Amino acid sequence: MSTNKEFIVYLQEQLRELSDVTFRPMMGEYLVYYRGKLIGDVCDNRFLVKPVTAAKNLLPLAEMQPPYSGAKPMIYVEDIENTQLLTKLFNEMYEELPLPKPKKKKV
Repeated sequence: MSTNKEFIVYLQEQLRELSDVTFRPMMGEYLVYYRGKLIGDVCDNRFLVKPVTAAKNLLPLAEMQPPYSGAKPMIYVEDIENTQLLTKLFNEMYEELPLPKPKKKKV
């Protein structure tokens, strides 16, 4: 099952306070970036974030789920209605996330 567009629109609305959030489609699902850093995935209408320390501290009871079969588990963010929590989560996670790797130039 793929993520439906309505779910993405709803999640974008919940994240409206954060100006630099982008969603990139990837094989029927979406990668979520914050200020250029990969923060998580949207798969099967579920919002999942990388299991960095800040996310674990803010969501200590959150379930770990793989985005797809065979993938490493990520933190399932169930309470996407809580815009204050999402804003805090993104801002605190940002410091721990690595910078994207530079793209290789094609010859």
